[in-house]
Amino acid sequence: MYLLHPWPFGLMLLGTVAGISVGAIPGLTGAMLIALTLPLTFKMHSGKDALVLLISMYVGSISGGLISATLLRMPGTPASIMTTFDGFPLARRAPGRALGLGVTASFVGGLVSWLFLVLLARPMADLSIRLGPFDYFALILMALVLIASVSGESLLLGLLSGVLGILASVPGTTPASGRPRWTFGLTELNDGFKLLPVLIGLFAVSQLLLDVRRPPQPVQRLAIDTRGMWLRWNDWKRHAGNMLRSSLLGTWVGILPGIGANIGSVVAYTVARRFSRHPEEFGRGSEEGVIASEAANNATVGGALIPLISLGIPGSVIDAVLLGALVIHDLQPGPLLFQNNPDVVYTVMAAMFVSNIAMFVIMMAAVRRLGRLLDVSPGFLLPTIGVFCVLGSYALANRVFDVWVMMGFGVLGVIMHGLKIPTAPFVIGFILAPLAEEKLYAGLQASSGSFLPLFTRPVAATFVVISAILFAAPFYRRGRAAFAGAPSTDGTSAESR
Repeated sequence: MYLLHPWPFGLMLLGTVAGISVGAIPGLTGAMLIALTLPLTFKMHSGKDALVLLISMYVGSISGGLISATLLRMPGTPASIMTTFDGFPLARRAPGRALGLGVTASFVGGLVSWLFLVLLARPMADLSIRLGPFDYFALILMALVLIASVSGESLLLGLLSGVLGILASVPGTTPASGRPRWTFGLTELNDGFKLLPVLIGLFAVSQLLLDVRRPPQPVQRLAIDTRGMWLRWNDWKRHAGNMLRSSLLGTWVGILPGIGANIGSVVAYTVARRFSRHPEEFGRGSEEGVIASEAANNATVGGALIPLISLGIPGSVIDAVLLGALVIHDLQPGPLLFQNNPDVVYTVMAAMFVSNIAMFVIMMAAVRRLGRLLDVSPGFLLPTIGVFCVLGSYALANRVFDVWVMMGFGVLGVIMHGLKIPTAPFVIGFILAPLAEEKLYAGLQASSGSFLPLFTRPVAATFVVISAILFAAPFYRRGRAAFAGAPSTDGTSAESR
């Protein structure tokens, strides 16, 4: 097997350790790490090597967040927010027990989602071959609406973010005529904004600017005690149902485009509390809560990879970066990837499986040393990351213009954070809009300019209807809530009656 050769195996170990390390440090994210690493993969001999490195970073970063969530009550990554609720209280009583439960649940969640990746990716790719251009356009439309509806607290803010991402993708060459548009006289914009500077700006530079503005805060830190990390047979019997259920929920949430690991952990945590015999313990150090959160957020990794490699639609923000990696290395995601580069598909699957095993072994064996990463000074970390941001953007095409693009999108990321506008719809809109436009043009050419097939083709019509329901649902719920609390003619509300 390719992954067991010395060079790719070494890349996998390096990526897993780097992902765990970055995930364990509050303020750093897996998306930032992968975006900064992407320029380093340009000169790699094979795109498979790049994917092995990036996917192992993906797995490691999601898992590493539990270290700071458990020991500092600060989520290392957004996916570990729910772990802080029970991980920290449990760690105050038994640090080794809390860490062991989290690492083991992460391992199980990763393996369950990997199994679904192996089973579902090829059938979904075969099915997508039958989709026409209007079907594909409607599918992308549904993905964009779904992302906007579940990102952040407001549907309107999610839609605004997606529209901004689509507008950012407009400069460049039109797929219909091949003529440049919205270039404002800048020849550098003839190919549009490059994906890499945009990603580095939104996820790395914006985070750096926010961290510089944020004053340091004292945190309560727990000592690392590794006693009780390994689960006994009785523990497996008691928690097996919760692990499996949370892993399945995380996998399903991961398959839905753009939702991400944080939503998966919230869903699994809520369901675990509802089915628990001791729901009163949740938030006070419940072992079930730690397991549900960590099993689900790691399971979303495999789930999100399914639409990426089978349909070419990223399931999360990190998958959007991985989509960029595939394109940069001349690999076409979607059904053509199975036809033209089946070795790449199996490398992706193998990389996820082996990196999950490596993650489990590394975290169980070296959690005490990994905990020292919490002592890294931001004064050393932030300038180093800033240098890599500039080098990564410049190395793309040896242009200072890309560095300015990176800085501009970094400022935009800070503004979006201040206005509570989610970044996930922006990134997904930026990446999927050109593909949607291409499919729409192809469909219009085939139908002599008619939009009718969008509503007469069964698959396309189904996606359009689902998109309309997803768009209308939040407004319907808000209207019902407002009606329920509205005053009646006799001065009483509907609820009081």
